[in-house]
Amino acid sequence: MKLIRLTAVLLLVATVVAAGCRKPAPVSTAAAKPPKHEHKPPHGGTPVVLGDEVYHVELVLDAATGKLQAFVFDGELENFIRSSALTVEIDAVVNGQPKIIVLSAVANPATGETVGDTSLFEGQADWLKGVKDFDATLKAITVRGTTFSEVQFNFPKGNDKD
Repeated sequence: MKLIRLTAVLLLVATVVAAGCRKPAPVSTAAAKPPKHEHKPPHGGTPVVLGDEVYHVELVLDAATGKLQAFVFDGELENFIRSSALTVEIDAVVNGQPKIIVLSAVANPATGETVGDTSLFEGQADWLKGVKDFDATLKAITVRGTTFSEVQFNFPKGNDKD
């Protein structure tokens, strides 16, 4: 009986020692990819990155009327950021033809935003009616003292490289 217990104890000890000496299985580096950094435009529009994701402009197009809105946001597309710009010009190429739209600053008494201190710009162009895709350049916008110029993007894809 003592021999059986001794044998059982020795087998248990040998199993524990053997298990502790095994090398861990290698971890696949393919499974360790960092998560994709994404931003969700709150109005379902096109996100355009300004600088190194310092700010974003979300473009929202009403293709039926040709109305384009540009909302200025922080780097995470969460908080509206006011701009001192009075207008924002966007140069586009639609079906090989150059087009221009100028968006004007919009005041909002409910939020206290005024022309020259607003996060919303709007414009209308007949050439935008029914358009689904175009390449464009936001010519310049100043946000909190920093001017972002010649910002290229695709509509509706945006320009976020993440």
